[in-house]
Amino acid sequence: MNHHTPGKSCYFFLFNIKDIDYKDTFLLRRYTNSLGKILPKRRTGTCDKHQRQLALAIKRARIMGLLMFTRQ
Repeated sequence: MNHHTPGKSCYFFLFNIKDIDYKDTFLLRRYTNSLGKILPKRRTGTCDKHQRQLALAIKRARIMGLLMFTRQ
């Protein structure tokens, strides 16, 4: 059985966001859980392309010190 939830669509396509900026920490925090882990696309509804860009932006923000690796 396919358990795909209808109605979830990619936030970045809806608002026509071309590039995900690693400096936009408010947006990136929406896609991490309380422990700081990156949420999977089945939970957030992002498409494959934007999920990869999102993960890369979160990792870059962590390295630059804008996001925590783990939350305390």
